[in-house]
Amino acid sequence: MGATALVLAAGEGTRMKSDLPKVAHSILGVPMVNYVVDAAREAGCDRVVAVTGHGAEAVERLLSGVECVRQDRQLGTGHAVMCAREVLDDSGSLLVLSGDSPLIRAETIAALVAAREESGAAVGVLTAHLGDPTGYGRIVRDSDGGVCAIVEQNDCTHAQCAIDEVNTGTYCFDAAALFAHVDRLHTDNAQGEFYLTDMVSLFVAEGLGVIAIAVDDPLETLGVNSRVQLAEATKILQHRMNERHMLAGVTMTDPNLVWIGPRVEIGRDTEILPMTFLMGETHIGAGVTLGPDTRVIDSVVADSASVDSSIVIGSEVGPGATVGPVAYLRPGVVLGRKAKAGTCVEIKNSKVGEGSKVPHLSYIGDATIGADVNVGAGSITCNYDGFRKHETVIEDGAFIGSDTMLVAPIRIGAGAVTAAASAISRDVKPGSLAIERSDQREIEGWAVRRRAGGGAPKDGQTEREGE
Repeated sequence: MGATALVLAAGEGTRMKSDLPKVAHSILGVPMVNYVVDAAREAGCDRVVAVTGHGAEAVERLLSGVECVRQDRQLGTGHAVMCAREVLDDSGSLLVLSGDSPLIRAETIAALVAAREESGAAVGVLTAHLGDPTGYGRIVRDSDGGVCAIVEQNDCTHAQCAIDEVNTGTYCFDAAALFAHVDRLHTDNAQGEFYLTDMVSLFVAEGLGVIAIAVDDPLETLGVNSRVQLAEATKILQHRMNERHMLAGVTMTDPNLVWIGPRVEIGRDTEILPMTFLMGETHIGAGVTLGPDTRVIDSVVADSASVDSSIVIGSEVGPGATVGPVAYLRPGVVLGRKAKAGTCVEIKNSKVGEGSKVPHLSYIGDATIGADVNVGAGSITCNYDGFRKHETVIEDGAFIGSDTMLVAPIRIGAGAVTAAASAISRDVKPGSLAIERSDQREIEGWAVRRRAGGGAPKDGQTEREGE
């Protein structure tokens, strides 16, 4: 397409009641300004430039691969274009988008650019027909139906307030025409700002072409200015994402209770149960079962795996592996084919080999576990000494008895066994049994005497001295 996109992202957004810049607020795990940038790129824009202002550094950190220019004083949309003029080309199409309109579709952007270029107009304006146009600039047309001006809400006459066709804040300019006239903008209006909308009347006065393209779905142009509108936009995008995945072969028992980010990929015949959140750069394979009550973020879940009532962050779950219920895979976990992280298990920065099981009530950190290993209930790797993390290695076929403490750094050899309730602090040779327990002693009659009021031995006394 060859167009350049200019994304206006300098506003404070006072109605958000937030220390965070408005465009940095997230929808389905992605800052809203990134939806606009992604749509522009998908539409074929060769270059994307953003105008930042309030909280500029925070916004710019979100805009990977986007050129940014600063608008130190927010004096209107026209002023934002003036601030970016030095870095923009003065030929071709210049698309102007609002960074707080995350619902805009790439198809709509491409259609607007194509319509302007085919007509040769100086500007193409994207409009919408709203049942309640309050707060929007009105599209004023002449007796022949041509666009002659855009009038902001605060400057509208009573008759103009009744117009239901509104400006959406999305434009496609002929860059040469725009920059030849932008210095003629003025601040003679209720807000005392340079309105980009005034370019329309300037072009009309010069006999240059102005066209308006009405969007099919007005919701696409919803601007987010408050937390209420943020929730509305989230609901719309949730529906879009879920519908796309269901049409591609994904089952959702209740789509209203599933939230999927825009960068998530899901294979066919996967089933997603209620209260499941899939966010970030996540890839879900085919035939997977997810949920209920599950979060997967920046992770891979391979074919035929299942994640039940659990959290998976920055991890890989192998084919046919099972997670949960109530498991927590922290960043750096690789769960092998048909491996298991079971009930109330936490694993961090560890590899669990094919067919190995950590079934319940265990913590595994900074470990490498081979194939076909069984980790008994209540076992943990003691990986942190207060200063540094240390590695645990458990080789193929080992059996870790229940309630084993593995004090790292340590290696458990292939086929070795640790006895239940052992604190293992030295390496265990392959095929060996490691036991570390205190001798069990029994004080006869102790419980009977305690119940009779004799009490337990006092501090500093032996059991016999307390008799």
